[in-house]
Amino acid sequence: MTDSTAVARLAASWLLTYPDEALLARLDDIHAAVETLPRGSRVPLLTFLAHVADTPLLELQQHYVAIFDMRRRACPYLTYWTDGETRNRGMALVRFKEAYAEAGFTIADTELPDHLAVVLEFAAVGDRLTADALLAEHRGAIALLQQALAKMESAYQHVLDAVMATLPALTAEVVERMHQLAASGPPVEQVGLEPFPTAPTLIEIGARR
Repeated sequence: MTDSTAVARLAASWLLTYPDEALLARLDDIHAAVETLPRGSRVPLLTFLAHVADTPLLELQQHYVAIFDMRRRACPYLTYWTDGETRNRGMALVRFKEAYAEAGFTIADTELPDHLAVVLEFAAVGDRLTADALLAEHRGAIALLQQALAKMESAYQHVLDAVMATLPALTAEVVERMHQLAASGPPVEQVGLEPFPTAPTLIEIGARR
């Protein structure tokens, strides 16, 4: 993974978190980093940053909640797209946590590990091969989220455009890691498990590590 890919993924991770004063304070640094990126990720991220700069914070927050909290077709949790609200989703979430743990990457207990912003941060600063495998395995979910945001004419479609531009090619190494991840689901009893939530939690990027 090139440095520009890592920068694009980390910028997208920050921009997919709930907009607050902390995010606004980072905008100049994010903008400067984005300016160094290749066109495929630079242009859509700059478009979104311009939207953030021109929109009142309260309006940004209301839009975020309306899009990501209230509409299932814009769910930012990747395993929701593959497992829905079934018990299988519990095992899928454990796989994410175990992949992070193997790479020495931790997240807060209040965050689900399959939120796209979390996955993108791991992809930027965690284990490259594992991150590429996770992203490649969930490429379809990311594409569906991108399409849903575009149909809703949400400015967040530009962030997803940038994410799509960073997705890895399916090399033999990545495919092998995908197979390893798929085979590593823990043999746990599913009966009696509580259902997992689908509403996004407010992520504080940078507080995890």
